Amino acid sequence: MKKFSTSLASMAFATLGASAGLAQPATDFYKGKTVSLVVSSSAGGGYDLLARTVARHLPKHIPGSPTIAVRNMPGAGGIVATNYVYNLGTKDGLTIGGVQNNTPFEPLLGTKEAEYDPKKFNYLGSPSFETGLLIVWHTSPVSTVDDARKKEFTVSSSGANSTPGFFARLLNELLGMKLKIVLGYPGQNESFIAMERGEVDGYPSIFWSSLSSTRPDWIKNKMVKYIVQYGPEKEKGAGDTPNVMDLLSKDEDKLLLKAAIAPLALGRPYIMPPGVPADRVALMQKAMMDTFRDPEFLAEADRLNLGVNMPRSAEEERRIVEEAYATPPEVVTRLRRIANPEGSK
Repeated sequence: MKKFSTSLASMAFATLGASAGLAQPATDFYKGKTVSLVVSSSAGGGYDLLARTVARHLPKHIPGSPTIAVRNMPGAGGIVATNYVYNLGTKDGLTIGGVQNNTPFEPLLGTKEAEYDPKKFNYLGSPSFETGLLIVWHTSPVSTVDDARKKEFTVSSSGANSTPGFFARLLNELLGMKLKIVLGYPGQNESFIAMERGEVDGYPSIFWSSLSSTRPDWIKNKMVKYIVQYGPEKEKGAGDTPNVMDLLSKDEDKLLLKAAIAPLALGRPYIMPPGVPADRVALMQKAMMDTFRDPEFLAEADRLNLGVNMPRSAEEERRIVEEAYATPPEVVTRLRRIANPEGSK
């Protein structure tokens, strides 16, 4: 009985301690703390490089200047990390997710592995939007949209349900292109090597930020041709490359494209799990936006070619997610068919 009472007392003390921690003002909470920044990709990629750059500059914009520890958690196209942040991330403001922009929309596509409600995340903002490109190697006979409609040509992809595979099928559906998807390339780098070797003609979904940071010489030396671009805004670096939206005439096609490119509009989002005290969320939202506008951060991002082009606020991020989930059911059905060629999910 004595042990039981002691145990109860210990539990009560721990509960009071946790309550006191949650009650602590946000401006005092972060001093001496370590914030875990969970990144949904492996080390060395674009998301990882950006997260580590953010981690170097974010502390000075948070009262108390906590340490930011980056933790890579790749898997399932970012779903593993997003599941973790939502279900296992601490609710005290010490867990942040830097997740791939597809993950908030996986439930919309019916992805069963996505065990979270995107509308319940606390969005912190994004340093940019993304613009996708269909590119072909400079020796390819395909140079224009009309060429792509008349001639079959090969593009590489890791798997049928991967992002490159999805956008290749989307371009075929919306523009009547003749992209033939060649599967089996583990990632973007292997796909690029395949283009250089002449194994495939092109790649259907390179983001401008990734192209400029990983293959700046391709841009400088005009080693690839840009066939079309797609995203919330046109990329100036791609010159007069046509935007897919401008090539569509049917309203239902425009709605489909808008839903499909919602991840690009989201950019590279940072999130917190649901249940974090509102004042800590607000503090972190402000700190993120201050970081994205920090001249020292911008200078480093520019030096690393990270493609930081336009900050997106937490409110804008939430609006993009909510609009996507308000897509008409018939358009969602069509979107799921393209996302999952083996059958609607």
